[in-house]
Amino acid sequence: MREISFAKALDEAVAEEMRRDAKVITMGTDFTGDPIKEFGPDRVRFTPISESVMTGMGLGAAASGYRPIINWRSVTFCFVAMDQIINQASKVRYMFGGQADFPVTYRCGTGSGMGMAAQHSQSPHSLWMHIAGLKIILPSTPADAKGLLKSAIRDNNPVVSFECSRLNPITGPVPDGDHLVPLGVAEVKRAGTDVTVVALGYYVREALAVAEAFALEGISIEVVDPRTLVPLDVDTIHASVRKTGRLVVVDEAPPMCSAAAEIAALIAEDPASFRALKGPVQRVCAAAVPVPYSPPLEQASLPRRGDIVAAIRRVLAAG
Repeated sequence: MREISFAKALDEAVAEEMRRDAKVITMGTDFTGDPIKEFGPDRVRFTPISESVMTGMGLGAAASGYRPIINWRSVTFCFVAMDQIINQASKVRYMFGGQADFPVTYRCGTGSGMGMAAQHSQSPHSLWMHIAGLKIILPSTPADAKGLLKSAIRDNNPVVSFECSRLNPITGPVPDGDHLVPLGVAEVKRAGTDVTVVALGYYVREALAVAEAFALEGISIEVVDPRTLVPLDVDTIHASVRKTGRLVVVDEAPPMCSAAAEIAALIAEDPASFRALKGPVQRVCAAAVPVPYSPPLEQASLPRRGDIVAAIRRVLAAG
């Protein structure tokens, strides 16, 4: 099993799917490496800096029998294409009565912590969770990045791939061969018995580091990575909370109407999970402010390892 970076794992996923299926094409304003050398200009298209254009082109290509991969680069760039996403991509298969496939994958870098200021730093995955008809992936490791993106490209529905920019240089083991991770299946990254921490994207790493520290105190933390936000593997989350009786959710987005809020509500609404709780659910989220450019202020606006520790101690103290 090789050790490769998160960014390389994503690049490999695209290249392998393009080699596997001649109908897979990719469009964007920039690419790593020189994919035209291998796949040619018909399958690798440089587009104008117009996300509304490339988003619509991708959906049209999907309707014409192709499997396009549209790279928005920063997630904030695609806000100008919200009509194509919300009124077209998310609804088109439903409005065709399921009689046609629309296998388009939209990729975007997401998250903060890179000193890119407010207009290039955001974690708006919950906006897309609210839109029925889209599937959403949010990997936290190189292996999951590669396996989930390959599965997304093969899916017959529009999929949005949120790829945390802070993870790009992080390396990890990736299985050889045709490595696929199914959509809608969470993974317990670390088993535990005392507290469940459901962490998203970059914060899976932080949650695992916190769990390691708590283990020195004899406290057992279970870390659950949803990996796919839509469809969300609620069964794995429920099973973990019913075992530990405590839940902390860590999400890089602000708390209001967030993925963390949805996960907390799912536990509160389920009788068995709610009865299992020994204390209130805790959320660790970003501040509800535009992301500052100032490095100290940016770090202050984001969830930090100490915030996760504090939340875990609160749920432990509650019962």
